[in-house]
Amino acid sequence: MALAVGIVGLPNVGKSTLLNALTQAGADASNYPFCTIEMNVGVTPVPDPELLRLERILEPEETVPTTIRFVDIAGLVAGASKGDGLGNTFLGHIREVDAILHVVRCFASADIVHATGEPDPVRDVRIVETELMLADLETAARALEKLERRVGTGDKSAVAERDAFGKAVAILDGGTPLRAADLTPEERARLAPARLLTAKPCLYLANTGENDPRGEGPLPTALREDRGEADIVCVSVEIEEEISELSPPEQAEFLEELGLAGDALHLVINASYRLLGLITFYTIANRKLQAWQLPRGATAPEAAGRIHSDMQDGFIRAEVMALEDLLREGSRHALHEKGLIRTVGRDYAVQDRDVLQIHFK
Repeated sequence: MALAVGIVGLPNVGKSTLLNALTQAGADASNYPFCTIEMNVGVTPVPDPELLRLERILEPEETVPTTIRFVDIAGLVAGASKGDGLGNTFLGHIREVDAILHVVRCFASADIVHATGEPDPVRDVRIVETELMLADLETAARALEKLERRVGTGDKSAVAERDAFGKAVAILDGGTPLRAADLTPEERARLAPARLLTAKPCLYLANTGENDPRGEGPLPTALREDRGEADIVCVSVEIEEEISELSPPEQAEFLEELGLAGDALHLVINASYRLLGLITFYTIANRKLQAWQLPRGATAPEAAGRIHSDMQDGFIRAEVMALEDLLREGSRHALHEKGLIRTVGRDYAVQDRDVLQIHFK
């Protein structure tokens, strides 16, 4: 299943324009608040030079890249947790994604309406995050109330869950999002079915405007100082929309002229993979070459489960080929002749860029 990233933020900060640049989704991107009323969805292949190298050497009948699904969700305003604006719909859509891409406007413009008058990235981030915490607080408090009743009737199986939700309520009430809280893996697992919004990993995209493509101005600088460098990607959404209409060679030339490391798609995908701890593995079966996403540290049976649940249930073993070995030797047969194929069992942790052949009942 494709990685799903929810594009969120205040109204009119460039979310739909970004979606169009990332996926050519054709979402309306007019200059007024709540231009997006329903969520817009775009799916795009993950750029993968290694997959293209494998394709050239192996010449499969079909090559399938892994994908990323971007969901542009209606703009959030103060009071959304109580249903203001398009709040309830907005919050419901966020619960369905794997990670949040929070778009923050980091440029001033008399021509583009701002929901709160003038852009202030630190304040604007806190408006959105406060609404997410308030929504989570309401959800967690309701769950805690039900769990307290179960514990009161003598249901000992509910005690640990009750304690986890009680801790979550205290954390949220103190103004801390759950992703930044001191929760154990067991507590996070007990909270997971509630799909709490602030428990989701969050990446901030500073929309820097056309005159500051590298994000060196005072507004993106203020956002970095408030949120930390690691979780922020600076992108001029306006420039990205222009780039998306160029040919690949023209895009590369344009990016080089601006001194940018890559386009928005590469920057966002790389940052999302890093944020979620994802790796890529490949399979070759029935003349079909395919790329897959997998959490770092996952085992070979879990990789099999990404392909089909029956393969995980019936997992026997996997044969592992190193990408560079396969690219150098050119075929599975050549690797076999040189003893470069490893057979691994259920405990093997799949490595980034492994090429797997899975055997199952």
